[in-house]
Amino acid sequence: MEILLLVLLLIAASMSIRFLARAAAIRRAAELVAVPDTGPLADETQGRIARWLYRAGYRTPTAAARFLAATAGTSALGLLFGYILGRLGMIAAMVDALAQIPGAAGETLCYVAEAAPYILFVIFAMAPVLVVRAARRTRVEAIEQDLPPALELLSTLAEAGLALDSAIARITEARTAAIRPLNEEFSIYQRDLLGGINRFQALRMLARRVEVTSVSIFVSALIQAEQVGASLAETLRTQADDLRDRRKLQALVLAQALPVKLTFPLIACFLPGIFFVVLGPVLNQLVDVVDAVIQRR
Repeated sequence: MEILLLVLLLIAASMSIRFLARAAAIRRAAELVAVPDTGPLADETQGRIARWLYRAGYRTPTAAARFLAATAGTSALGLLFGYILGRLGMIAAMVDALAQIPGAAGETLCYVAEAAPYILFVIFAMAPVLVVRAARRTRVEAIEQDLPPALELLSTLAEAGLALDSAIARITEARTAAIRPLNEEFSIYQRDLLGGINRFQALRMLARRVEVTSVSIFVSALIQAEQVGASLAETLRTQADDLRDRRKLQALVLAQALPVKLTFPLIACFLPGIFFVVLGPVLNQLVDVVDAVIQRR
């Protein structure tokens, strides 16, 4: 078993070194070529990991290689940590301590303690995935938060006589916080237009990059308004109002689900304290009475 763990550690370390070397080579090649990055979404031959990382905000050419290297590194760290726990005898000590618990609970906890190295390995291996998922969730929330005021600004500028591209350029120039995801996507959209891409195609690429329901609806409404000749300002205003209504409904749903979510903390945390405060004096008096009766005998 120890030899197998050492072999797995060596394999994971070699894979990490290989992926890091590949990432460094890809970065040097990208710096030499110096071509603007259009992202893996423009190329269907790219892997799913690259597209997934791209939508989460990791858009460097070496993002996929770094992710795989981080996964291999954390997996090796989990194996090493489990191996150290086994060598120090901590797993056996936990199993012996839990075996003293009577009933099926002790046996179940013993099984969990014996599987602790494998559980740690899974947790460490899934750590990069959880980080990327959290980054994706944060990015989606930021886009949904910035989209309603952006649509209202676009509708106001459209009512003032500006075209859609000019309005987006004005909003992008006015917002100095370039780290906001929506502003970044609008900047990429402008770059695509300057590169000679059709407006409809650039809008579809914007929706594919973001992959958020509200942005997809906004892009579909814009394309339909352009095709049928509808008012751009009215379309943008309607989209902003609908998006705010959807956010209000979502907030109401979350508020209605709050009592159900508070049931378990109420039962697990508050009720034992209430029982202790209310029934504690009564139980204390009962113990005193029983003790007095026993002493009289």
